[in-house]
Amino acid sequence: MRVGLFVTCLADLNRPSVALATLTLLEQGGHEVVVPAQQTCCGQPALNGGHRALARQLAQKLMAEFADCDCVVLPSGSCAATLRLHYAELFEQAEEQARARQFGSRVYELSQFLTEVAPQPVTVQRALRITYHDSCSGLRELGIQQQPRALLQQVAGLELQEMHEAEQCCGFGGTFALKYGELSCKITDRKCSNIEASGADMVVGGDLGCLMNMEGRLRARGSRVQVRHFAELLVDGED
Repeated sequence: MRVGLFVTCLADLNRPSVALATLTLLEQGGHEVVVPAQQTCCGQPALNGGHRALARQLAQKLMAEFADCDCVVLPSGSCAATLRLHYAELFEQAEEQARARQFGSRVYELSQFLTEVAPQPVTVQRALRITYHDSCSGLRELGIQQQPRALLQQVAGLELQEMHEAEQCCGFGGTFALKYGELSCKITDRKCSNIEASGADMVVGGDLGCLMNMEGRLRARGSRVQVRHFAELLVDGED
C-alpha cells in the first residue's frame, strides 16, 4: 500500500527514534511510505483548547498532504483519535464533514495497522521484562489494548508483566498537567508506584505524551526503570 506516515510533534521534537522505528516497520512490510516534508501539528492541542478555527486550518492542511495515500499511520493513539474521530466535528458543511469522515476511516494507530490491516512477523529478540501502560485516548477512543501487547509478545525473550491499574491515567492529559499540576503529580506518582511494583525493567506505551510524563517523574524519584515506545522494541538497533 501507499502509506502516509504522520510523525507527530513529540516524535519529531523529542523522540525521533519513534518515528524512525515506525518508518522501518512500515518499510519492512513492503509498503511505499510517504512522509510529507512540511508536516505540522495535527491540531489536537488547538481543538482541546477551544481554538477551532486553527484546528480546522491544520486539519485541512494535513488532509491535503495525505490525500493520495491508501492509509495514514501514526505512532500515537491521541493524535490518531483526533484525525480519525474528531476532524469531522470541525466543519459545518455536510460535504466537508463527509470528506473528513472518509479521511478518518483511512487513519490507523501503528499497532492497529500492524495487527488488523497489514500484519507482519516480528523477528527481533530482547531479554527484557516490561510492563505496559494503556494511554487514555488510544484505549477509550480507539479500543487499543491487546494490539500492542500482541506485537510485543512476539519478541523473543521479552517478558510482559502487567502492572496494577495499567489502564488508569498517567496524569498527563495535555494541558491538564499544566492547569492542575498538583493533582497531575499525585496521579503520576500512583502510576509510577505501580510501574515499580511490577518489577519490570522498562515501561512501554504507545503515546509519547504519557511516556515523557512518566519518564520525568520516574527520573525525579530516582527510578532506574526505562521508558520506551513499543515501536522502538520491534526493530533492531534500539536499546
